[in-house]
Amino acid sequence: MIDLHLHTTVSDGRSTPEQLARRVAAAGIRVCALTDHDTIGGLAAMRAAAEPLGVRVIAGIEITAVHDSLDVHMLGYFFDPDDEELATFLAAQREDRVRRVSEMLDKLADMGIVLHRERLLKRAAKTAGKAIGRPAIAKLLVSHGHARDIADAFDRFISAGRPAFVARRGVTPADVIKVVGRAGGIVSFAHPGKLGLDKLIAPLAAQGLAAIEAFHPDHDAAAVEKYRTMARELGLAVSGGSDYHGPGSGRAEALGQVTLPTEAFEMLSSRRLKTPGSTP
Repeated sequence: MIDLHLHTTVSDGRSTPEQLARRVAAAGIRVCALTDHDTIGGLAAMRAAAEPLGVRVIAGIEITAVHDSLDVHMLGYFFDPDDEELATFLAAQREDRVRRVSEMLDKLADMGIVLHRERLLKRAAKTAGKAIGRPAIAKLLVSHGHARDIADAFDRFISAGRPAFVARRGVTPADVIKVVGRAGGIVSFAHPGKLGLDKLIAPLAAQGLAAIEAFHPDHDAAAVEKYRTMARELGLAVSGGSDYHGPGSGRAEALGQVTLPTEAFEMLSSRRLKTPGSTP
């Protein structure tokens, strides 16, 4: 089995890279990609833990781009993890995450909800390459009794249009395709059925987009077929995976259930750029 969409505690997942390697192996997955948000900080640890278990871990990442102030998630694969331009780019992405979290905490404070800013940022700084975001704020809102659960925290405070929301600033989807491409990788448009931005896919295909994520827990059978058809019409490959965030995350049941067919993985692999010195 193949799963190309997984997260760890290095971003917003609940499993360490080592724990995830064991869970992936136990689920029968033999090829996977660790796709933490705006970081590859967990890749080396997951590879080291997965190799003895017979699991191949390809280089992966989920990068957040921005279109009309909306988040657009882009999945990168097969790039060189040691690429310096990519490392600089991702560091800037993570710095902006800290800026955004800080501004949201300021808005909450203006509402009389004071959370432990220093503790949150210090905890994030302890992990090399750690990417923080709104889920970290949501957890604090729950632990401080301001929300029933993560979903309630988002719905009441930090989703778009809510009082503590701060829009992301950042690069465009086309920029992500370029920077990942220069690192020897390819990009897939993540969970389009969840984003509602299908209009972007065809223009991005003309700018180097390699694939669409067709297989995802938020896609029913009709959505899977819709995006597979769209990919064929645009000459793109498809990607897919469980979007696993760990036990209790609401996505745990998808591990080993939402996977990418072998033939689709082979087609996706064939799109990778042959870059000298790349380490996929």
